Amino acid sequence: MIKDNQQTFNRLHVLADAVMIVIAYMAAYSLRFVLLGMEKAGNYDLKWYLQFLIAVVPTYLIIYRFCGLYSPKRARSFLRELWNLIVANIVGAVSFIVMLYVFKGDLSRWFLVFFFLGNVFSCGMYRLLVRILLEKIRRRGKNLKHMLIVGYSRAAEGYIDRILENPQWGYYIHGILDDKMAVGTRYKKITVIGTLAELPKYLSENEYDEIAVTLSINDYDKLEELVTKCEYSGVHTKFIPDYNNIIPTVPYIEDLDGLPVINIRKNPLSNVVNRFLKRLADIVGALLCLVIFSVPMLLVALLIKLTSDGPVIFSQVRVGLHNREFKMYKFRSMVVQESGKEEKAWTQKNDTRVTGIGKFIRKTSIDELPQLFNVLKGDMSLIGPRPERPRFVEKFKEEIPRYMVKHQVRPGMTGWAQVNGYRGDTSIRRRIDCDLYYIENWSVGLDVLILVLTVFRGFINKNAY
Repeated sequence: MIKDNQQTFNRLHVLADAVMIVIAYMAAYSLRFVLLGMEKAGNYDLKWYLQFLIAVVPTYLIIYRFCGLYSPKRARSFLRELWNLIVANIVGAVSFIVMLYVFKGDLSRWFLVFFFLGNVFSCGMYRLLVRILLEKIRRRGKNLKHMLIVGYSRAAEGYIDRILENPQWGYYIHGILDDKMAVGTRYKKITVIGTLAELPKYLSENEYDEIAVTLSINDYDKLEELVTKCEYSGVHTKFIPDYNNIIPTVPYIEDLDGLPVINIRKNPLSNVVNRFLKRLADIVGALLCLVIFSVPMLLVALLIKLTSDGPVIFSQVRVGLHNREFKMYKFRSMVVQESGKEEKAWTQKNDTRVTGIGKFIRKTSIDELPQLFNVLKGDMSLIGPRPERPRFVEKFKEEIPRYMVKHQVRPGMTGWAQVNGYRGDTSIRRRIDCDLYYIENWSVGLDVLILVLTVFRGFINKNAY
């Protein structure tokens, strides 16, 4: 049986990170001034560089802590951890540069680039090797967390499914206690071994590392008594609620003067500071994009005017924040139609209404660029769920659960659904799943990731006709 050694493991983790930071720092210096043979200048000597390590190492470790790099990793993917590491190093690099500016330090810019890349590589490889080693050990039945499940329910089945599908997490379930299921009943590999009344006996006769309380929602009157028994034994206790049919996404709990309040849906953008930061980024980003794309936009406008009759800009009513309607702008890519005809359906493959230049600008998403003005007006954001027409909103809100949740934030020019391939004539349900993930997991880092993915794979739309 293992005990909760997370604190000890974290201390070793911090020590290892400190060593990796020093190694990356020294490697960057050697690469810049020794291996590449770049000429030294000014204060570019080893003693001058070493003095900054006194501040760099603790600063980076603190940033790592706030970026979640020392939280338990059993159920976290390596890609998520790597992304957190990259974000932490970006913040660390900015902090380092600010520190140099304040104290008038003089360091090579190439050294800073090499240090950033080396630090991400060294800390990332170290974490990957530790993860691979632990997964191999756990698959062999060692370094496991031994568990007992209390209560048979849909939550219990879902919990067991995930643990059995991910043996690298290192959990071993000894059985289930329940009053309604007969002893000997099996769910996959896990057996009902006793009743709820036998919980004290199992706790006293075994050394469990964790107890997972997965009572059916109909048995919540027993919850307080069972949790009390678990805590009396000193075993770490988890509660997996059986309310997926009521609260289908990730809720969060706030403290209301000592009273825990469960919010049905987490929305980081309900925070005024987060809203301000996102709005500021939208305004600055939209202005920069208008400057960058001004010439291409003028050329597209000219081509549209020369190749077909009608206005350059096409506006269409969409539903945005708080279900408010607004006019969304696009470059016109279709022939001028009678009022309301374009509302009947989405554009299909080989649609005769699409103009020659229209096919190109739709495929490359250039037709979306006028929405930068929607962003400046406040109707839209650079990143967010794509807005839909009112008639489709009325249709989908009756057919797709939680569809209207997307209107809790400003719609965006691009979003998590779009960079994952759900654009045009694709699954609305999968698109909404992506939109809900974005709303509940919003962060500056996620917005940056979506922008980067948009640049590399978001402009060309194979589903646009």
